[in-house]
Amino acid sequence: MRLTLASTSPSRLGLLRMAGVEPVVVPPEVDEVAIAEAAGGREDPRELVELLAVAKAEAVAAAAGPEAGLVLGCDSVFELDGVVYGKPHHAVVAAARWRAMRGRTGVLHTGHCLIQAATGDRGTAVVSTSVDFADVSDEEIDWYVATGEPLPVAGAFTLEGLAAPFIRRVEGDPHSVVGLSLAALRELALGLGVAWPALTGAEAPAG
Repeated sequence: MRLTLASTSPSRLGLLRMAGVEPVVVPPEVDEVAIAEAAGGREDPRELVELLAVAKAEAVAAAAGPEAGLVLGCDSVFELDGVVYGKPHHAVVAAARWRAMRGRTGVLHTGHCLIQAATGDRGTAVVSTSVDFADVSDEEIDWYVATGEPLPVAGAFTLEGLAAPFIRRVEGDPHSVVGLSLAALRELALGLGVAWPALTGAEAPAG
């Protein structure tokens, strides 16, 4: 069964490959900012990431057609004190974000939408994971921001990258913090009648 990943995230692609899945990557033509603004601030973080994940999966499924197989859309946002943060994009924003996060705990919400392109059948899931940050120094923050790693990622950190020493504890699914929950993906696929081995291309053992 072909899996089409509606995302250009290297972290999501890396997770799937680590788990034995080689997806076809198709960038979603979606205006995330416009979708978020259309929500008018009324959506809570979990609703917002689900909305964005659905939009991405729908866009790619419509463009690619039935041959896309299963289409996976994902989106992540970081929540601290009830405020939702996306990608910082700029160094000054990332540095300010880290000064607010250090020594505290926030929540990374990741939405998933899996669509069977041939039928339109779908399932959605949102996984929320708490992240406890170390009380890092200004010098450490400046060093990390200067690497450029936090600028294009939700929450301004990557669990699997250079920020790892600055994260004390994760409560929940660590894969969802990286970009997608493999456990959630497996359950969504099962809901569409596809067992995990089919996504990896592995054959069932002779019995």
